[in-house]
Amino acid sequence: MATGINIIFVASLVSMAMGILFESPPLFFALTISMFLGTAYSVEHPLLRWKRHPVLAASAIMIVRALVVQLAFFIHMQKYVLGRPIAVKKPLVFATAFMCFFSVVIALFKDIPDVDGDKDFGIQSLSVKLGRENVFWLCVKMLLMAYTSAVLVGALSSSLPSRFITIFGHAMLAWSLMYRVPSVDLTSKASITSFYIYSMPNISLFHLFAEKN
Repeated sequence: MATGINIIFVASLVSMAMGILFESPPLFFALTISMFLGTAYSVEHPLLRWKRHPVLAASAIMIVRALVVQLAFFIHMQKYVLGRPIAVKKPLVFATAFMCFFSVVIALFKDIPDVDGDKDFGIQSLSVKLGRENVFWLCVKMLLMAYTSAVLVGALSSSLPSRFITIFGHAMLAWSLMYRVPSVDLTSKASITSFYIYSMPNISLFHLFAEKN
């Protein structure tokens, strides 16, 4: 426990120092909000520990991953790194909208391996209420819906290279997801966790393909 606290403390200091040294208000804002919501999500306190409540947990993850990270980092790069005027572009809207969707999946999926522990601590996650298998397949279906929607958005692109990259990229992400699904053992915490970790790079690749849209 002490080691974990020390790591979090040092990481928080370093990240906040970076926000100050870079003289970037949006970056500092993003780091501050992320630290605040991360604390609210995890710290054991009557008014905190948002992990106990599915709606609050999903909201915290969505605010950080889908809104704060997308918008604040975009403004930071555009204005304070590249020195360009801030202009909302299609890739930003595309990535923000879909990360809102993905954030819900992350919020649901991360609790699947922790069902037993959540039950012991009285945390009523959706996985506890509905069961591992139901939530697992809900997450898979939501991801497939997201990738399918991205393919459709890519098909509307006026740029042929962009259209090809977006359609092919998201089709491959959907294929890789379904390729891995049959190997998941829902009775094994290690197997579920492995699949969750496997899915995270897919989200990073999504950002890459979104930039090409």
